[in-house]
Amino acid sequence: MSKDHELQRRRQMVIRDILREDQEPVTDQADLIERLRKLGIRATQPSVSRDLKEIGAVRSGGQYLIPSWAERADESPFRRVLPLIRQVRTAGPYQLVLLTMEGAGAAVAAAVDASDWEDLVATVAGYSSVVLLTEHKLFQDLLIYRLKFFREEYGIKGGEIPTAD
Repeated sequence: MSKDHELQRRRQMVIRDILREDQEPVTDQADLIERLRKLGIRATQPSVSRDLKEIGAVRSGGQYLIPSWAERADESPFRRVLPLIRQVRTAGPYQLVLLTMEGAGAAVAAAVDASDWEDLVATVAGYSSVVLLTEHKLFQDLLIYRLKFFREEYGIKGGEIPTAD
């Protein structure tokens, strides 16, 4: 492992610890850079931005958080069905539709259900699609962040994932 890669990995571990354990919320990247500096870790805004993205951190309610699903992503049954997903679309303010390979809707829905995503009310499987139902726009946005995280970490090969508002 290269020295730069090792430094990045260590910096990401410290960022995870800061986001999980510090009493004061991290409200912006400059704040995080300053906290890292106080711990003796030099970082630039672009490197911190990239680190936050790579560890699955999201900005919600004016602060950076690491959702619990980002910590458990490697164990998620959803990860196994990523190659079956062709596209993700919004379907109103509380719904997302996963368009799948032909006949894969039930398998993708079963993997989503087995992953126990707390922001979901229900999944509805079709032959080649899955409807994900949430009870609030915020939960739809969290699902979009989750799907983007999985795409970037493990590769959903299909079309673009919608943008959360």
